[in-house]
Amino acid sequence: MGSVSSDTPALANNPKFIFFTDFDGTVTTADSNDFMTDNLGFGRDRRVKLNKDVLYGRMHFRDSFQEMLDSVTTPFNECIDILTKNIELDPGFKEFYHWSRENNVPIVILSGGMTPVISTLLDTLLGPGWDIQIVSNDVQPRDGKSINDVGGWNIKFHDDTVHGHDKSTEIRKYSSLPGRPIMFYAGDGVSDLSAAKETDLLFAKADKDLVTYCENEKVPFVTFRDWSTITQTCKDIAAGKITVQEAARGRI
Repeated sequence: MGSVSSDTPALANNPKFIFFTDFDGTVTTADSNDFMTDNLGFGRDRRVKLNKDVLYGRMHFRDSFQEMLDSVTTPFNECIDILTKNIELDPGFKEFYHWSRENNVPIVILSGGMTPVISTLLDTLLGPGWDIQIVSNDVQPRDGKSINDVGGWNIKFHDDTVHGHDKSTEIRKYSSLPGRPIMFYAGDGVSDLSAAKETDLLFAKADKDLVTYCENEKVPFVTFRDWSTITQTCKDIAAGKITVQEAARGRI
């Protein structure tokens, strides 16, 4: 096992497994950024077109996402209030969360979204005191405004890559270590493309863009519709009933 450092906090309790996951549309039933774009920004049609442009390599996610959020001028505190009233937790995630806590499986959220949104939604959906590491983008004020002014907030990207947040970078901090834990990833959309090939087992949400990408790129994956599938698969792997390779071949 590699040594624990500030770069690899998920190794703190010497886990056998680490579960990396997207947040929006994966842990939740709807994507908070899509919700804002569709309802407060330029609307669903333009947003869907931009996602397809990213999926098929015509545009970088960073540029697409920036354009989407630029169309949302609602003050940030109002956005948060709207999202907490409209975004729901996947019906099976709470069970998975409790199982992971009981079985020393750290959860690391790798998100193309924004930490303040994710943290607030987890407070609402899981309750205060949740224990999940978040690696995400952030929010910053525009042009000397407050983020709670009209047109006052902007996304602050996690890194300088074309993804805005290259999720593979965080995963590779662990995958490069000798004797590392088995690593999982769950995702649904175009913000997950940089993570798709990086873990031992990928869960891709049914009927979403990540499945299309994986099929086109011949990336092995397990399909899920809600977290009950993920929970059962991880339980079976942890109990030695199936191997990661068998799970990947099964597609479930």
